[in-house]
Amino acid sequence: MKRTIAAVLMLVSVCCLLLCAVWFFRNSTEAQHTFAQSGLEQEQEAPLSSPTPTPGPQVQTLRFSATGDNLIHNGIYEQAKRRAQANGADGYDFSYCYENVKSFYSDFDVNWINQETLVTDTLEPSTYPCFSTPGDMGRQLYDLGFRAFNLSNNHTYDKGAQGLQATMDFWSAMPEDVITAGLYTDDATAPVIQTVDGVKIAYLGFTEHTNGINTPADAPAHVIYTSELDVMQQLLEQARSEADLVVVSVHWGVEGSHSVTQTQKDLAQKMADWGADVIIGTHPHVVQTAQWLTAADGRQAFVAYSLGNFLNAQSTADTMVGMILTFTVEKTTQPDGTVSTVIQDPLFYPTVNHYDVHYANIRMYLLRDYTDELAAAHGVRGNFPGFSLSYITSMLQENVDPEFLALPA
Repeated sequence: MKRTIAAVLMLVSVCCLLLCAVWFFRNSTEAQHTFAQSGLEQEQEAPLSSPTPTPGPQVQTLRFSATGDNLIHNGIYEQAKRRAQANGADGYDFSYCYENVKSFYSDFDVNWINQETLVTDTLEPSTYPCFSTPGDMGRQLYDLGFRAFNLSNNHTYDKGAQGLQATMDFWSAMPEDVITAGLYTDDATAPVIQTVDGVKIAYLGFTEHTNGINTPADAPAHVIYTSELDVMQQLLEQARSEADLVVVSVHWGVEGSHSVTQTQKDLAQKMADWGADVIIGTHPHVVQTAQWLTAADGRQAFVAYSLGNFLNAQSTADTMVGMILTFTVEKTTQPDGTVSTVIQDPLFYPTVNHYDVHYANIRMYLLRDYTDELAAAHGVRGNFPGFSLSYITSMLQENVDPEFLALPA
């Protein structure tokens, strides 16, 4: 009996041990599975790391236009006065002169123009040979979108010290986004800097002569002549060090001539070597060709030797035709801070200054909007019966490198 009870107890003990072993094994396996599953979930939920991207270059672009000689004869401002009076207003209404080209300038970030005549609100208007233009004309140019004005040319001293002061007062009273170049004071002989869309543009202006009028002794400012090479070099080198783009206006060449002189070519190369990126030629009142120049530091500079006339009341066929220079500026800043600026796609869009018989209704057109009918009615035909669309096109093709001409299709 005792042996049977002992056997039963041993069997029960073995069973208990087996049950405990099974329980321990199951719980141990579940724990391992839970731990492994938890680890897998944590691994799956952990964010994937990615390499830090390498910063690329930053590129900024802007569109630039430059317009030739805005030469305001008495026929222009007298008509503007009559238009204002007809509308019951005081002053001068120049909007009619420019309304056909206004939309063109809205496509550009910077619009530059050579303002050939003094602009004032205080001096009486006057015409050739000593010009003074009503301030309403300058305000009209602002409404067109012009913000950069060159004031250095052969008519800058037309009204002496009084005229200089009057025109400086006018432009300084314009909105703050207006800049002028080409007049220098003893305290401010330096490039004018304008920043547009992150691009720093330096402006300079020089002239060959001032029609034999010397700088007035009491003048509040003065021009820099193209004979002052050391001064020009210093200013251009300063501009190169301070700006991304250096734009230079130079009033040079032979009036009425499409031929570029060797003096123009030599000076253009010097200015490029000293720091100019774009050289805008004015003064001949007719168009001249353009070219790329390689500067001493390897940069490519662009020179337009003459844009010809914009608004005017002259009397020859070729002075009725001008060009608007357009180009793209691309500034690239590398991650290490290195900056380079290039000029791209320079093109000339021809313009026609039109008036009816007896200089009536003087106004501007883009050549692409001009018609044979308008050409046939142009008042200049009294002096030049051959004036026509075909004449304009042929004259442009003969005198301007076709690579840069944006002629109508």
